[in-house]
Amino acid sequence: MVAVLVFPGSNCDHDVYHAAKHVFGQDARFVWHKEASVGDADLVVVPGGFSYGDYLRAGAIARFSPVMKDVVRVAGAGRPVLGICNGFQVLCEAGLLPGALLRNASLRFACKDAHLRVESTATPFTSGLDAGEVLTVPVAHGEGNYTADADTLDRLEGEGRVVFRYVDAAGEAVPEAAPNGSARNIAGVANAAGNVVGMMPHPERCVEALLGGADGARVFQSVFDHLAAGDGVAA
Repeated sequence: MVAVLVFPGSNCDHDVYHAAKHVFGQDARFVWHKEASVGDADLVVVPGGFSYGDYLRAGAIARFSPVMKDVVRVAGAGRPVLGICNGFQVLCEAGLLPGALLRNASLRFACKDAHLRVESTATPFTSGLDAGEVLTVPVAHGEGNYTADADTLDRLEGEGRVVFRYVDAAGEAVPEAAPNGSARNIAGVANAAGNVVGMMPHPERCVEALLGGADGARVFQSVFDHLAAGDGVAA
């Protein structure tokens, strides 16, 4: 079962639900932020939006929602957890991922397609992808500027925990390819175990060719194949 968290201000929860249930045929359920458990979820997705209106800073209040205690438990048990955009911010605030997301360097909201190079295939969300391949996935955020201290960035690089990196159409990680000024063009990272991934781009918005591209479907197919191989969830 796919648990899709819902906070006051979430606006991509239905996109994730549609991708899981209607595109991939999975059992998907909304889980309200005040609930104490995500139930028997095989996969937890913390979706994008503006949880609690992004007051204080993005994700800062959502991380105290009752349901997040169970998300921490699920992550500790090794089950896949994906944070998308605001969800990435929430996971960082909850301490499940290192670093923080700051205001875009341009101080402007970024809404465009971005090219992402797959840097690691050692996560459930990328195990079905090829290292070095480039996906086109939309971004839509005002606070997507990933930052961490130099030691943390070096550790993430050295441990293969940078999952996605912004690149140009040729696959080069030039500074202007990052729509937000992220350190080292980082678009997504994983925890040490690899089961928790946060990414700023929105794969749930490009799961059908009718929408102009389906590269995001590769991310979901990867995790569903991973679950199918591990505990019988339908692929």
